[in-house]
Amino acid sequence: MTEMIATRVDAGIGVMTLGRPELLNAINRQVKREISQTMSAWSHDSQVKAIVLHGQGRAFSAGFDMKESASRNLATVTDWSAALRESFDFIVQFWDCPKPTIAAVHGYCLGGAFEMTMACDIAVAAEGTRFGEPEPRFGSGIICMLLPWITSPKFAKEILLTGRDNISAERALAMGLVNQVVPAGAELGEAMAIAREIATAAPQAVQSIKRAINRSYDIGGMRQALLAALDADVMLEAASGPERMEFNRIRKEQGLKAALAWRDARFAGSP
Repeated sequence: MTEMIATRVDAGIGVMTLGRPELLNAINRQVKREISQTMSAWSHDSQVKAIVLHGQGRAFSAGFDMKESASRNLATVTDWSAALRESFDFIVQFWDCPKPTIAAVHGYCLGGAFEMTMACDIAVAAEGTRFGEPEPRFGSGIICMLLPWITSPKFAKEILLTGRDNISAERALAMGLVNQVVPAGAELGEAMAIAREIATAAPQAVQSIKRAINRSYDIGGMRQALLAALDADVMLEAASGPERMEFNRIRKEQGLKAALAWRDARFAGSP
């Protein structure tokens, strides 16, 4: 048991549990470090055949910890480049991991957590889960723009250009963003069942097939496109447009809850 995530290995399946339920499992730098250390260890552990990720409490994760990000006082392009590359590498490790990765999500799965779920090889969602990328609603950008590669361009643009954060599990399934939708509370059990099937298969074949599938995306230019999108996000964050400045002003003066209320009020009545 680490401080912010719980880990266990169950019959060849590595299970990681996000452990900040009081903050909707917001992902801060310590969470990123603990997960990355575990991922690295399990990637080299021949006893681990598959990895399952889920969250405690009423949400999988609301995304990256905005309070912590604000406290870092990032200002220059160099500052933002280093910070966003750290988060980018954190997300992409689930895609690059030689072992199959499975996300079991419920409640909220937003922003960086949504990107992390897309980076996993398989995703199981509970009924009632809400997905989305709200960053454009307060002048921020997308760290790891996997969405156009996982779903169609039209669906990706609908989500990203509106900044919607209320995509239902059923709609996410129709968009190809998750593999299954199951009753609330059954998501971890179903993810474990899939992981057990994977763990029973020949590990060399499983890893070879995952590598070959991922390689087809690399040949198609996905990695270069993701890095280009990351560069665009760095410039967007460093420029700090008017919406971002107002959001930050309210957050500093009145707190994050008030800033989020301001953001949401601007879109009152939206679908």
